[in-house]
Amino acid sequence: MFKAVNLSWLAALALQGIMAGVLVAKKMWRRFPLFVAYTTSNLVLGAVLYVIFLLAFQARFLRPVYANVYWLNEAIGVLLGLAVVYEIFKHLFDPYSALKRLATQVFQGAILLLIVLGCIVVYVQPLGETNHVQAALYVVEQASRILEVGLLCFLFLFASAFGLHWRQYVFGIAVGLGVFAAAELVGVTMRVQFGFVADPVLNVIRSVSFNSSLVIWISYILAPELAASPADLPKRAQLEQWNNAVMELIYQ
Repeated sequence: MFKAVNLSWLAALALQGIMAGVLVAKKMWRRFPLFVAYTTSNLVLGAVLYVIFLLAFQARFLRPVYANVYWLNEAIGVLLGLAVVYEIFKHLFDPYSALKRLATQVFQGAILLLIVLGCIVVYVQPLGETNHVQAALYVVEQASRILEVGLLCFLFLFASAFGLHWRQYVFGIAVGLGVFAAAELVGVTMRVQFGFVADPVLNVIRSVSFNSSLVIWISYILAPELAASPADLPKRAQLEQWNNAVMELIYQ
């Protein structure tokens, strides 16, 4: 079991190292700074966790340190994951001020709601969990994954109206994040319902889904991006209509 976990972790770190090199080579921080921050934090904290994980087998006093860094990584991952979803919509809505403003307000409200939910769950213990603080963290993560998956499903359903093509970088980022968020939602839901006995399944789901997302991101960013075509103009006209409708509601 230890060998399998070790190999999986090393594979993830290797893929993240390749990903970091690709992002630097393509200068992706200029277009997607939050996505670069998300992948960079995963690489750095993942490497730190791996070192502590190995040392904790020899020094038991490091196990609480591992737990603290683990939950820090989870919290940063959830927040930056939501930030990447926001960046995707911001990228699409950049020319449409009203839709961009609406998207910003929705995400601000979502973050506030997640914080309130976490505080409530500290006092209301869910099924399968004995530690109230961990219960709150898992339920907040579950709620954030539901939000991510819902927003990304909305994006894919209306991809045509957004003028979004499968050969665009923003589409690849959304697909990779969608794969990971959906798998995480399944795993975390099992953890909330069944407690620590679901940990082995959760670890396998997380490892496979995250490595799959990394392969998707690397493949997309290495491939040449498809430029917008004249055929996208009618689709953008739909967005203009939505933008005007939202603007009328705002300034009514």
